Amino acid sequence: MTDIQVFMSVSLDGVMQAPGRPDEDTRGRFSRGGWATPYADPVMWEGMGGPGSLLFGRRTYEDFYSVWPKRTDNPFTPVLNASQKYVVSRTLEEPLPWENSTLLRGDAVAAVADLKEKLDEDIMILGSGELVRSLMGSDLIDAYTLLIHPLVLGAGQRLFADGGLPTDLELVGSKTTGTGVVIATYRTARNQT
Repeated sequence: MTDIQVFMSVSLDGVMQAPGRPDEDTRGRFSRGGWATPYADPVMWEGMGGPGSLLFGRRTYEDFYSVWPKRTDNPFTPVLNASQKYVVSRTLEEPLPWENSTLLRGDAVAAVADLKEKLDEDIMILGSGELVRSLMGSDLIDAYTLLIHPLVLGAGQRLFADGGLPTDLELVGSKTTGTGVVIATYRTARNQT
């Protein structure tokens, strides 16, 4: 069975909404979009080039597709283009526009649980907070790599929302970037060997 790992930028108070751009996600009248950009550091992307597939919710997939294939001045675009991408959506139709993209229809939790059983390679979720929270509730997340930024936003959608499934985690790796971002990797306690 494959592991599902979350790779997510969060503020010190756990906000994960709109780290990349001011217009990325303004739901709830969130006005602090782009908060992660001043803290960019190449060390933050070292974990992105590994083997495996990517998993997205619809909103994040559409946002990534609108931005990344057009950026040719970085090493991240070729990795995203070449990676197998699975997209959970009730509204998208095939064929999906981004190369190497496969639509997962129906119930998100059931579709991802089935994918987890069938694949031999690990799956990384980028962004996709709603999807991540739904998978947390069904205990499908195996690890979290959190890029913890040194700022408090005070409002916005949080990764670990109230009412979530209690989960014991173990820190398995950490490093700090030159811009003060702490990159912490946690595994769920059930996955400890």
